[in-house]
Amino acid sequence: MASVGQMETRLEAGITVSDMTMDAAVAGRALVVIVDDRTAHGDADSTGPLVSELLLEAGFLVDGVVVVSNDEIDVRNALNTAVIGGVDLVVSVGGTGTSPRDVTPDATAEVLDRELLGISEALRSSGLAAGSLDAGLSRGLAGVSGSTLVVNLAGSRAAVRDGMATLTPLAAHVIGELSSLDG
Repeated sequence: MASVGQMETRLEAGITVSDMTMDAAVAGRALVVIVDDRTAHGDADSTGPLVSELLLEAGFLVDGVVVVSNDEIDVRNALNTAVIGGVDLVVSVGGTGTSPRDVTPDATAEVLDRELLGISEALRSSGLAAGSLDAGLSRGLAGVSGSTLVVNLAGSRAAVRDGMATLTPLAAHVIGELSSLDG
């Protein structure tokens, strides 16, 4: 597990107090967008915590998890809000399949300035190699909006696990390149 800081715990007046100090080098700030009608209407979210955990392990600071329905405007608004908020990476999960309700790639295309075909192809390829048909058949996109990397992952837990293993080293590299342009 990658460390993004150190936790110091002490006892003060019978209360446990923890202070977190952050390492200078962090892979970047990330936001997770879950695209799922059931979760948006109150069902439990199982993929948001998983993506957050995997991002933390890869050295990212996770700003939060946003849940939206399979609605193109809702997805686009969530992505735009994340980009405007200045995160380095937005990972959307779900809504990338072949159903007419799967609109995440369509909304993402409207947000991207440049598509990064290599990342989306790597995600599909690694998904198929791992036996995840959801990942292999995903229409998910990856690209840059402003200085933010935006990536769509298929919604199954297997696709998320495999996709994050493929994505995190690539994302760190792209974010490093984008950061060098800012400074």
